[in-house]
Amino acid sequence: MQHPSRRNFIRLFSGAMTGLPFLQAVNPAFAMQASHHNFQEGSFDSDEDFWGWIREAYTVSPNIINLNNGGVAPQPKVVQDAHIRFYQYCNEAPSYYMWQILDQGREPLREKLAGICGCDAEEIAINRNSTEGLNTVIFGLNLKQGDEVVLTKQDYPNMINAWRQREKRDGIKLVWVDLPLPIDREDDIVKYYTNAFTARTKVVMVTHLINWTGQIMPVKKIADEAHKMGIEVIADGAHTLAHFDFKIPDLGCDYFASSLHKWMSAPFGSGLLYIKKEKIKNVWALLSNNEPDGTDIRKFESLGTRSFASEMSIGAAADFHEMIGAPRKEARLRFLKDYWVNQVKGLNRVSFLQSNNTKMSCAIANIAIEGKKPEEVSGELFNKHKIHCVAINWENVHGVRITPNVYTSLKDLDKLVLGIKKMVQ
Repeated sequence: MQHPSRRNFIRLFSGAMTGLPFLQAVNPAFAMQASHHNFQEGSFDSDEDFWGWIREAYTVSPNIINLNNGGVAPQPKVVQDAHIRFYQYCNEAPSYYMWQILDQGREPLREKLAGICGCDAEEIAINRNSTEGLNTVIFGLNLKQGDEVVLTKQDYPNMINAWRQREKRDGIKLVWVDLPLPIDREDDIVKYYTNAFTARTKVVMVTHLINWTGQIMPVKKIADEAHKMGIEVIADGAHTLAHFDFKIPDLGCDYFASSLHKWMSAPFGSGLLYIKKEKIKNVWALLSNNEPDGTDIRKFESLGTRSFASEMSIGAAADFHEMIGAPRKEARLRFLKDYWVNQVKGLNRVSFLQSNNTKMSCAIANIAIEGKKPEEVSGELFNKHKIHCVAINWENVHGVRITPNVYTSLKDLDKLVLGIKKMVQ
């Protein structure tokens, strides 16, 4: 992966400062020093000055080390400020400022998000989270009794429950794949899915990144095989958009949803739904709409009164993400994961549940310690070191998920390493 040269870096940030001025809003010291710092090409993933400035753009607690960014991420101050500003603005005259002023920002926001996703703006609906987006598709597709849907036992519970509701209500058949995570070969994963396909399979659901372990799934390869049999593909991208560098059309999926309050660091309760343009007419609107079977992506945005302040602040989060740059962000997140994992992977009783294949994991890792339950490990890390992470007990996954973010310092991870070493002494 190539990083921008110093010249490109300065041009990028000069453009940002001219446009917003963005860097002054995020971090005045960053803006002042960026043009004087000697950034070396290829050094961004480990340049602690650069990432120290990024950290200063957040308001994270100095007393608790948050390593559960896979659940929900904090917003940089510029996003918080935008949210507060829009919220106060709305309260001056709600029905006027919400419906006649801020509502006009939805189309530019749609175009901004489409640019990040690499798709047509007419394929993007703005909603509240990936659960809402995926439920829209799951309940909106025309399926009948006996139609088969392939999914895995490692998928997210909300999606599993939605499919089970359709199974109970409509008599569709759910075909379960049990993934023996971690898996290091993409072709092995593809076979688990294709072996479950039959002539009655209508839909396959693929979790782009298994949230329990950080396993990145080969959506494109699975989609290619599915489409050969006329099977539609739903990708659960809750944990992937703005986490690592990709464009939605490159996945080959027909439907995709993501939560922007995760790796995009947008306000809590913000998300998007992608539907390939020619597929929009085949999905019924989840909530009421005058054309629930129409071709306009906006039929999926009939939410009634929503938080306009939250929605419009997504734009600030998108600008912040692009200011860092998706390739640079991916490199840093993988660097942070490798930094702590490499220091403890050889320890007695320690094992990991994420793939060893570099391109099949990024920020998220899952560690297990023999002789300790996951909740004992997470509890000890918090009680003794004030490190917040999450214990995972789901199907065949039993471990502790560790998820740093761009604001995580190496000192934070050094404390994590020390805590793990003390546990296995």
